[in-house]
Amino acid sequence: MRVAITRGVSPAIGRCELTHLNRTPIDIDVAKAQHALYEAVLGELGCRVQRLDEEPDLPDSVFVEDVAVVLDEVAIITRPGVSSRRGERPSVERALEPHRPLAHIREPGILDGGDVLVVGKDIHIGISSRSDTDALDQVQAIVADHGYRVDGIDVRGCLHLKSAVTAVSDDTLLINPAWVDPTDLGGRTCIPIDPSEPGAANVVRVGDTVLVGAAFPRTGERLSAAGFEVRPVDTSELAKAEGALTCCSLLFDVPDSNDGALT
Repeated sequence: MRVAITRGVSPAIGRCELTHLNRTPIDIDVAKAQHALYEAVLGELGCRVQRLDEEPDLPDSVFVEDVAVVLDEVAIITRPGVSSRRGERPSVERALEPHRPLAHIREPGILDGGDVLVVGKDIHIGISSRSDTDALDQVQAIVADHGYRVDGIDVRGCLHLKSAVTAVSDDTLLINPAWVDPTDLGGRTCIPIDPSEPGAANVVRVGDTVLVGAAFPRTGERLSAAGFEVRPVDTSELAKAEGALTCCSLLFDVPDSNDGALT
């Protein structure tokens, strides 16, 4: 069974942290409706959605991906790169505790889950304004007994590594080569995004389906031409908060008999 942990959109999302975008008004009702449709698509694709309560005092808390990295063997609770987001961790810890042993990134390391791309046994960590080499070293120590290879990748021009590259299969990546160097990614096949859609590289793979931002149809066509089943999803209001598709869920597998506390 595949679990998708999500969280409701905070009514304070208009006060979100921004790094590369200018602040523009976010329509909270539209953001909530788009997020609900995103959750519905995950459910249609076989995920059991566990929605955490909204956090009125934590503007960025809908972006649950940044707070944890969930591997088969362990869930790593991160230490987000901006202090305003560290209060998001306790509720995510409680949600993950029934399913995985927990490890934690400790001070002074900083790590956002959006900077962590796991493909097979490779863990690529973006070195960005939100994640550093101290946290990378901690991740290496946490996974040392589990057979993973961990490396750091410089990120340029965008917020997180997964703004620039995500996996569409175990051996194929979707990439914006202006933001990350393809030669840093272990020799896997790389499909470049359409150059007119620089934000298109952030997609979510659920089984054989790839969720693609509805704002990026040309890149979606490239994936379809490469043989992938593409499902457009509109998260345009959350994009104003520098959010993207992967940001809004934590996806992982659990045994069918493990019901945890899912709702």
